[in-house]
Amino acid sequence: MLAHVSASDPVAGEPIAPQAGQTNGRPVRTAAFFDLDKTVIAKSSTLAFSKPFFDQGLLNRRAVLKSTYAQFLFLMSGADHDQMDRMRSYVTNMCTGWDVEQVKSIVGETLHDIVDPLVFAEAAELIADHKLCGRDIVVVSASGEEIVAPIARALGATHAMATRMVVEDGRYTGEIAFYCYGEGKVEAIRALAAREGYALDHCYAYSDSVTDIPMLESVGHPTAVNPDRALRKEAIARDWPVRTFTKPVSLRDRLPAAPSGAAVATTAAVGMSALAAGALTYSLLRRFTF
Repeated sequence: MLAHVSASDPVAGEPIAPQAGQTNGRPVRTAAFFDLDKTVIAKSSTLAFSKPFFDQGLLNRRAVLKSTYAQFLFLMSGADHDQMDRMRSYVTNMCTGWDVEQVKSIVGETLHDIVDPLVFAEAAELIADHKLCGRDIVVVSASGEEIVAPIARALGATHAMATRMVVEDGRYTGEIAFYCYGEGKVEAIRALAAREGYALDHCYAYSDSVTDIPMLESVGHPTAVNPDRALRKEAIARDWPVRTFTKPVSLRDRLPAAPSGAAVATTAAVGMSALAAGALTYSLLRRFTF
């Protein structure tokens, strides 16, 4: 269990309160919303699958090399709004024509090898604490649903919200139907809260990126986790708790023996794993050549 520390400690998290009481005679439902990359897992989920995509012919060697270097840059500096906008354009062009079932199959077959061990122990403990307090766990990511949902399910999350792309005849068209990013995350969170009856003022949210300030602002208990420079500055100015996660553990050790009936219910529908391999290549590497 996490230690109960003061929220005024700049490197510690806000103490987790028990589930809220009742409103109008009914229990108040709450949730904890988690960004994925560098918040729950130690790397970018959108870059982690470059090798299996290469092995299956979806990417060439140049894209894999760029993806590897982009992973390094992402871990060092993250991505701001402009970079994410360029990434979105690059990704839609890259994944056009990819077979959706092939992508799902690749992710399903390689999930443990790729993601294991990437989950921060501190994040896993925090998720467990929130579940013990009776809260739903919601993973909210700009990555595609085919990547986000299996990881969320392995973490024992209640819901996963992710980017959704248009699919025709079983293939990605290159158009984005819903981009789970920035204000898009807030839109998805509010829709889920309305459906599930969450009291957002009593909910929690965790992210590493300044691009997720809208998500953090949407709840009563925001926390910056491994924040980039811009988010750290905002967190200090707003007196938000800041946490540092440093200890990856094996995701495999946290998987249930078999899927349960309460497995992840995706609220953003089917998205795209095409955000995987090389997704930040253009935005982070356009000044480099190989």
